[in-house]
Amino acid sequence: MHEAETPCVGARLVVLGSAGLTEGFSLIGAEVYPDADQAKVEEVLAQLVKEGSQALVLLETGLAHAGGTWLNRLRNEGGRIVVTELPPLSAPHDYAPAVDAVVHAILGPEALK
Repeated sequence: MHEAETPCVGARLVVLGSAGLTEGFSLIGAEVYPDADQAKVEEVLAQLVKEGSQALVLLETGLAHAGGTWLNRLRNEGGRIVVTELPPLSAPHDYAPAVDAVVHAILGPEALK
């Protein structure tokens, strides 16, 4: 019998977004990049890949939709670096995760009510 691996050991929590959003994450020890732009996202993601890091990367909505070579590559490949989206502080109720469209398509429009 093999011992189960713990994927979170040594993993980094990295947050890029507005200063207000990242401030809260800094309190729990996350690596934060306040007021990051698309270039900073690409720089951080490239560095994580180069270092062979395991990481959960949280991007504020605008950055998550900006695209970029490393962002697109990591989303398509999966693996050690997981990238996900956070709603902006200014409009959390307007946020709809991309998975909502998939759930609606498979289970119907009433599935998320």
